[in-house]
Amino acid sequence: MRVAMIGTGYVGLVSGTCFSDFGHDVTCVDTDLSKIERLKAGIMPIFEPGLDDLVARNVADGRLHFTTDLAEAVAGAEVVFIAVGTPSRRGDGHADLSYVHAAAREIARAVKGFTVVVTKSTVPVGTGADLEAIIREEAPDADIAVVSNPEFLREGAAIEDFKRPDRIVVGTADPRAREVMAALYRPLSLNTAPLLFTDRANAELIKYASNAFLAVKITFINEMADLCEKVGGDVQEVARGIGLDRRIGPKFLHAGPGYGGSCFPKDTLALTRTAQEAGTPLRLVETVTTVNETRKAAMGRRVLEALSVPPRGATVAVLGLTFKPNTDDMRDSPAINIVQLLVDRGVKIRAYDPVGMEEARKVLPEGIHYATGAYECAEGADCLVIVTEWDAFRALDLDRLKTQLRSPIVVDLRNIYPPEDLIRRGFTYVGIGRGDLSIG
Repeated sequence: MRVAMIGTGYVGLVSGTCFSDFGHDVTCVDTDLSKIERLKAGIMPIFEPGLDDLVARNVADGRLHFTTDLAEAVAGAEVVFIAVGTPSRRGDGHADLSYVHAAAREIARAVKGFTVVVTKSTVPVGTGADLEAIIREEAPDADIAVVSNPEFLREGAAIEDFKRPDRIVVGTADPRAREVMAALYRPLSLNTAPLLFTDRANAELIKYASNAFLAVKITFINEMADLCEKVGGDVQEVARGIGLDRRIGPKFLHAGPGYGGSCFPKDTLALTRTAQEAGTPLRLVETVTTVNETRKAAMGRRVLEALSVPPRGATVAVLGLTFKPNTDDMRDSPAINIVQLLVDRGVKIRAYDPVGMEEARKVLPEGIHYATGAYECAEGADCLVIVTEWDAFRALDLDRLKTQLRSPIVVDLRNIYPPEDLIRRGFTYVGIGRGDLSIG
């Protein structure tokens, strides 16, 4: 099947590459000529494990192409995906659909024959109807069906998620479009992936509702962590206990410094704005977004409280800058809030992240020392803070680490180390949600 993917950001590039790996002929389109040239040269614009090899293999096999010529790509396609950005709009928090609308207008002028136009971008409910109206306005005779097919990819595990999804949601009432989408995803039938057909509005809502619910789980366990600290509980034991309930499940019950990334902050905010306009405010989700932002600042204060010296002039080593492991994405990372608060209080920052430091330089304050590794990062620091749970940080030589630090204080915001191990070696330990072992 011939596929055009408009947008080579995270969703577009991963989705287009995986479709080509299924055997479809895919052309990825972007207006950024330099990005297209880099992709043709095998240089990835994002860090995603395994993506560079997958791109190279499918380019070599002639199934994956990159171009800036949208008209040519669309004219030869049976399915056209819109996978452009929908960032939060400044001022009101609504999703900015200007890129989506612009793509729809260009697609309308280029389609030939029956074409299924699919929104892969995360968009508010009603966007599919708007896009259909835009296309009809631009090209009244165009034979098209507009379909919603939201993505559910986790950064750092996106290829696995695409090829072995929990579900594939397709929103359409058009029988021809349904047939095309079923054929497009047929390779996944070997993995018995559920293909859920519903109407367009439901598909659009499913995406936002899924992210909002997961954000609720994260925020819930973070608040339980605060309670555990006050009453002498251990949030990891609590999470394990409630996660064994099959109605709840263990995923997204890991206490930490708050959620970030490209989806949860943006999507929960957009969903609350949509609900407010509809006259049905989502008070629970509104509270979740507020609590999450408050938590990030609270983690910065936790580091200040752990210091054994005055903040001004102190040095803090920060391990992990991206919002989660296996990505270079810094969007809404808790590290941004934590580092900024520390810098505002006069703290000197040494930082290290396995792949995210180039992106971190764009959003973190000036004057940070970016280290070449975890031990160099810890050199001479008055406190070590683990913000992101990269595998590279899970088995550090604690005795060596202690010799690097000026003060043996570890603030583990991801609970990746058993407190007893650190305390036994003479560290002061500060974790998350451990009331009986917060300070050693």
